[in-house]
Amino acid sequence: MKWLILGAVLGLLLAYPALLAVVVAIAAALLSKPVLVAFGVGVVVRPAVSRRVRAWTP
Repeated sequence: MKWLILGAVLGLLLAYPALLAVVVAIAAALLSKPVLVAFGVGVVVRPAVSRRVRAWTP
């Protein structure tokens, strides 16, 4: 699924070169908010943490 989204974004960037500025602006706006960055990191790391916690419990 993520490869489809990446392909769609790259296709749009090739079709509309000015769209790159919009994508960069959106990415910068999202990365400037620490709460969103922390939430994103938590979503990515959660599966690994939950596996380790289950291994600790009897």
